[in-house]
Amino acid sequence: MSGPLTSVLAHRDGLPEFSVTALLTQSRPDVLPLLLVLVPAALYLYGVRRLTARGDSWHGGRTFAFLLGLLVIAIATLSGLAAYDESLFAVHMVQHMLLSMVATVFLALGAPITLLLRVGPRRVRSGVLAVLHSRLARLISFPLFPWALYVASPFALYFSGWYEATLDSRVLHELLHLHFLAVGALFFWPLLGIDPVPGRGGHGFRLLLVGTTLPFHAFLGVAIMSVEPDGRGLLAGDHYLPLHGLAQSVYQQQVGGGLLWASGDIIGLLFLGVLVTQWMRASEREAQREDRRLDRLDAGRAQE
Repeated sequence: MSGPLTSVLAHRDGLPEFSVTALLTQSRPDVLPLLLVLVPAALYLYGVRRLTARGDSWHGGRTFAFLLGLLVIAIATLSGLAAYDESLFAVHMVQHMLLSMVATVFLALGAPITLLLRVGPRRVRSGVLAVLHSRLARLISFPLFPWALYVASPFALYFSGWYEATLDSRVLHELLHLHFLAVGALFFWPLLGIDPVPGRGGHGFRLLLVGTTLPFHAFLGVAIMSVEPDGRGLLAGDHYLPLHGLAQSVYQQQVGGGLLWASGDIIGLLFLGVLVTQWMRASEREAQREDRRLDRLDAGRAQE
């Protein structure tokens, strides 16, 4: 890699020049992100082992998807991305997208709630079902609520003092990562319709929800990119200007906004393709069930 991005020296904690090698070598194995990855992985694999040990089946693709989702979290929070996320805005934006748009989709495809309901102790299963059927769960999973949260929270984050506050506080910074995961999970989990979570809605409505997020992501990306050369519109200027100066800080923000715009649309379109495929398969299954019902009716009439 070469160019303005790789020529930046991150003047925090003695970090070397940003490069692909630095991403591979400058890992940050903090305790909280490490536990966030290892504990769910161990519990999920233990559940799959218990399920298969009693003779029940569990699709290997679900296990792969869940572990891949945890791997994405590890890349975002434990690799070199975590080392540079407070220094380079573009790196932070990659981390943002990995946590909120990629990891949560793969975790949902792993159907961990379904696995828990199949292998968990009776008291745990009862508690999970009580939560899923609670008024609070129905409220926060009402489709328009996670949609509004998913669309509006990035605007509130970047165009207020919240983002800069997370750069100056380790606690707020880690909470921001959890926020990305939570908002992504609330939005994508019901849309995929694998786990028995409330707020699912019909396939057409799910397509509408995802489709309407695309222009908002594009608008957010363009708004972030629209920083003037003189620094007007620069986000967290008090944090970035002492690190990189004006020109590089402006460049970083433009790169970050472009990444959000492009990748948000790409991921959204891919997700629309997944929903269309699910809808087609559901229609095929419904048609097969209807054919079997009609066959049974015809067989009954023939016997009469």
